[in-house]
Amino acid sequence: MSDDSPLVLVVEDERDLSELYRMWLSESYRVRTAEDGREALSKLDEDVDIVLLDRRMPDLSGDEVLDRIREENFDCRVAMVTAVEPDTDIVDMEFDDYLVKPVSEDELVRMVENLRIRDEYDDGVKQLFSLASKKALLESEKDRTELETSEEYRQLVDDLTELREGLDDKLARLSDTDDLTLIYQDLARDDEHDE
Repeated sequence: MSDDSPLVLVVEDERDLSELYRMWLSESYRVRTAEDGREALSKLDEDVDIVLLDRRMPDLSGDEVLDRIREENFDCRVAMVTAVEPDTDIVDMEFDDYLVKPVSEDELVRMVENLRIRDEYDDGVKQLFSLASKKALLESEKDRTELETSEEYRQLVDDLTELREGLDDKLARLSDTDDLTLIYQDLARDDEHDE
């Protein structure tokens, strides 16, 4: 691993989990850890590429840390890695991906790699991947009937459709590489649910 490897900030109040995530990621990434929201904000700087953020923490919650990251315009991808089951409240949250604990090494590494690849594309494509991830997550965790009655979910679907139509030309120009296979996993999950 080199000094220009992506830097991941792991924000986890359970020290054993934090060290486990560090071990899983340290072969390919530089890793910083923080045990709570305030420490996370103090360790966040322009060098951080990806933040893995627990939602339930003492002092500042992960949701509050996410809001501060976005308010202060840090240019990093943020994934929630948490035991908090997602609900339609996630639609308005500005994270890039979401994993529900417990997570495996493969899941965590794949998600971090996916976020790294997404970062190489412009904001419209990043937003498409974020919305597709949220839609797929809600569909995997919530009952279909519940989603159909949710105004937030319907708005998410409408936003995703509108954005996808606007980006069709750009997506068609992306080359077919191994890295893109990771990115399209989100969209494939999205398409499976639409059928």
